[in-house]
Amino acid sequence: MNTTHDFTSEDRTALLDTVQRFATQAIAPHVGAWDEAGEFPRSLYHQAAELGLLGLGYPEHLGGTPAPWSVRNGMSQTLARWGGSGGVMASLFTHNIGLPPVLAHGTPELQAEVIPPVLRGEQIAALGITEPGGGSDVAALRTTARLEGNEYVIDGEKVFITSGMRCDWITLAVRTDPNNKGAGGISMIVVPCNTPGISRTKLHKMGWHCSDTAHLRFDGVRVPARYRLGAEGAGFRMIMGNFNGERLAMSAMALGFAQACYDEALAWARQRSTFGAPLIERQVIRHKLMDMQMRIQSTQAWVDALGARVDAGDDGADWVANVCLLKNHATQTMQHCSDAAVQILGAMGYMRGTVSERVYREVKVMMIGGGAEEIMKELAARQWAL
Repeated sequence: MNTTHDFTSEDRTALLDTVQRFATQAIAPHVGAWDEAGEFPRSLYHQAAELGLLGLGYPEHLGGTPAPWSVRNGMSQTLARWGGSGGVMASLFTHNIGLPPVLAHGTPELQAEVIPPVLRGEQIAALGITEPGGGSDVAALRTTARLEGNEYVIDGEKVFITSGMRCDWITLAVRTDPNNKGAGGISMIVVPCNTPGISRTKLHKMGWHCSDTAHLRFDGVRVPARYRLGAEGAGFRMIMGNFNGERLAMSAMALGFAQACYDEALAWARQRSTFGAPLIERQVIRHKLMDMQMRIQSTQAWVDALGARVDAGDDGADWVANVCLLKNHATQTMQHCSDAAVQILGAMGYMRGTVSERVYREVKVMMIGGGAEEIMKELAARQWAL
């Protein structure tokens, strides 16, 4: 994405204050009801767009606000901490995984058609990579797109697609060369979701209940060739590059959720009394809180360091390896803090309506989505040529 470094510390503080108010007023009070309903109102996209949150990191001529990663990470972390819902964040910002390939590789005409209405909150953009029977093994995908005249005809399936039920655009990974079964046969195509031949099935999950997740089928879906991103066969590299930004953003989110669990556990420990004294006066509880802080502080330092590096133009192999391991570290921090918070809250931590209970259920999708822990370790090792 296009970034700029002219954000002052005052600008950043003002933005994050706005984000915190938005999270505490427009999100947090409603998350329980939205989880029960299985979705949140589309009007939330408009609210976020009016505050400039959807366009953060995109160029001005497309309706965005150029911003460095340090600012975007701060927004993600703040929304997670004060909103307390991974489901809201996953769907509200799904365009941040669906649009970057369009911005990086689409023609100016395609960018102007797709990006502005999404940043205005009028339309929803998603990303379609994962297929049944193949998650992290992107190079083995089977969805095909054959060129007939000036149109691609798409056949195949995608699964676990965030915002898949109501997206208006989906950036789709397809195999355009049937003779090349590996990475070289893959291309990326932007597909308008009102195109005939697309069917959607809602999926039900452990967590992220208010984020719609879908199984998509493409049966003879015809898309103009102008919707292809870049050259045929260049899709795999686009996908891999896109993952780096997703993983950095997920790390900032995981950090925010860990902080949300700490906040709730600390507040509970201060007001809950057992055997005549507040929980906070028990050494074992204080030590649990300090174990949480150790992980939060180390994750914060790593998120800040990698954000500063990429803002300075350092996004080489060492940075990629660090992002992979940061995602593991941040989600493990989230896992530890949600578990500790539920333990401190006791029976209340097992009840719906507490932040810790919700985050506890959402941990595993964060540890799997965007690249599972095991894949992250192996990719980091390869970046360092071990």
